[in-house]
Amino acid sequence: MTTKPLAKNITEGQAAEQIAATFLQNNGLTVVEKNFRATYGEIDLIMRDGKTLVFVEVRLRSNTKFGGAGMSINPSKQQKLTRTAEHYLQTHGDSACRFDAILMHALDITAVEWIKDAF
Repeated sequence: MTTKPLAKNITEGQAAEQIAATFLQNNGLTVVEKNFRATYGEIDLIMRDGKTLVFVEVRLRSNTKFGGAGMSINPSKQQKLTRTAEHYLQTHGDSACRFDAILMHALDITAVEWIKDAF
């Protein structure tokens, strides 16, 4: 196993998250936190949309062979995100919240698909 593909995936993931944050900021949301980690998993972006906290999962998939970006947020991943969000809310104060997804097929802000209340 080489480190080049791993480094490329990390770099692409970070780039996708930055594009997503910029896209959401351009649509009126503000960044609260990036890459929040807890026992259950990680939340890519935590944003604020008015009084609502928005937990955002960012997915980049250029190949749709296995169903594309949206299909990769399976029930197991949703459960991990929900548990991580519950931990965040317990430690940072309860708030109205929702789960959004940013799906991308390329590292380009014009390739962003924003799904509000994704699950």
